Amino acid sequence: MVDHAQNRLSGRTIAAIATPPGRGGVGVVRVSGPRAHAIGLSLSRRTQLHPRYCHFATFRDGHGQALDEGLVIYFPGPHSFTGEDVVEVHGHGGPAVMHGLLQAIFALGAEPAEPGEFTRRAYLNDRMDLSQAEAVAELIEADSASAARAALRSLEGEFGRLVEQLADDLIELRMFVEGALDFPDEDVDFIADGHVLSRLDELLAQLDHLRERASQGVRLGEGFVVVLAGQPNAGKSSLLNRLSGRESAIVTARAGTTRDVLRESVAVAGFPVELVDTAGLRESTDVVEQEGIRRTRDQVARADRIIYLVDAAVGWQPGDESEWAALPADRRLRVWTKADLAAAPAGAVAVSATAAEPGVEPLLAALADELTGAEPGDALGARQRHLDALDRVRDHLNAAAATLRAHGSGDLAAQDLRWGLDALGEITGRVHSDDLLGRIFATFCIGK
Repeated sequence: MVDHAQNRLSGRTIAAIATPPGRGGVGVVRVSGPRAHAIGLSLSRRTQLHPRYCHFATFRDGHGQALDEGLVIYFPGPHSFTGEDVVEVHGHGGPAVMHGLLQAIFALGAEPAEPGEFTRRAYLNDRMDLSQAEAVAELIEADSASAARAALRSLEGEFGRLVEQLADDLIELRMFVEGALDFPDEDVDFIADGHVLSRLDELLAQLDHLRERASQGVRLGEGFVVVLAGQPNAGKSSLLNRLSGRESAIVTARAGTTRDVLRESVAVAGFPVELVDTAGLRESTDVVEQEGIRRTRDQVARADRIIYLVDAAVGWQPGDESEWAALPADRRLRVWTKADLAAAPAGAVAVSATAAEPGVEPLLAALADELTGAEPGDALGARQRHLDALDRVRDHLNAAAATLRAHGSGDLAAQDLRWGLDALGEITGRVHSDDLLGRIFATFCIGK
């Protein structure tokens, strides 16, 4: 359970600049803790701050020197972001101004906030569960509208509610199993009626659906991995350079120039995409090239989409047929390159990495359709640790089912159900350790 005293007994009032570094029209300094209200009064030289009201003020340091003028807003706890008294100081967004305001606030008794400390206090003060707290960071870091929508669903509590519903159902089943253990003479009957195994199957289906939604959110947050594959000299490196706008890959007429994996980040129809250039696929006796081909196949296995390139001037070769057939049918896209030099088959996606016509627009349009079709409408903002926790829950539920089928006894099954509940609790924070919280909030920006 959450150690609420950990936050409330600290007595620290923290402050940090809450807007990005650099120059802007407006900058915000956030203050949270028991001295926040007094600091707001002193800095603004006001006698009263009305809750949730924008007060115009000239901000002054402890010597009465004017620092800036702007707005000060007071949010009394517990109805604030952190659950504590919070004051936001809105001034002009120049670095010198923001630094001066922050130093004046420190002089009035605040301390520098640690990364993620405002959100951590919101979690510790029951303003949000742990999945919502992490969704704050996901929303800030979102590189696409799809990722932002997924993060917002979790911030609004949908992920946490689904986890808690699964936990409630698991608790109910655990109570049934442990209750049956109190009547050992009826243990065989309780297993034989199939109720427990049937409910376990239902919970596993429920869990798999939740994990799929979370997995989609992780992919949206991290971006799609798109691998450029094909035979040597098919134009992979030239296409990577054209799409990224950088000469990151060496391009020569010699086949097999690319020996290692090259990556570039691009945006396609608002989706973050990691483009991966790989070694050409062919039989080779060269040890270095063989290693490059092995790495290519490894990248292909992990890719969200594989663009298989075919040189239009050379045409479709027997080697292309075998390589194409080996690719996952739901993740492959065939593209003809060097279309300015030779005609591609009718209706094919054809591109030129060097000429204006047809250029790369046909590929971008086709890839946009692929990614839009893959965009889940109900993805949940999530992180890899959530997927790991859900995988452990599945392992425990499967172990419980296997024990019941093999031995017909609920003792070991009940223990696996307890462990499954603990793994679920790590997602929302029902079960946590200080080390876990430290790792999570260390990834947040200061000021959030």
